[in-house]
Amino acid sequence: VQLQASGGGLVQAGGSLRLSCAASGGTLGTYAVGWFCQAPGKEREFVAGIAWIGSRTSYTDFVKGRFTISRDNAKNTVYLQMDSLKPEDTAVYYCAAGRTTTREYTYWGQGTQVTVSS
Repeated sequence: VQLQASGGGLVQAGGSLRLSCAASGGTLGTYAVGWFCQAPGKEREFVAGIAWIGSRTSYTDFVKGRFTISRDNAKNTVYLQMDSLKPEDTAVYYCAAGRTTTREYTYWGQGTQVTVSS
């Protein structure tokens, strides 16, 4: 499975972006998918995930109520809607997929840069 992340950019604080994670070589709807971020000098950390079965979602506390992860199986794509963005959200965002219930993802996309200005 190959993953292509896109949708990053420069936005002012309080603005919104929608990241997309498009898959090829596999049916993304049969995988759990996660979004991660990595800021300069920091380790990569979990942001949001959508389960393999049942599409249950989970979020790190910092983004709860601001970010929403969703699937469009017809487009073989998972989205991360990012609202009320803060400068602290600035990072490279990665999507990942796997048949896992423990966030141990097998497939990773390249990152997309999100920069939030104050």
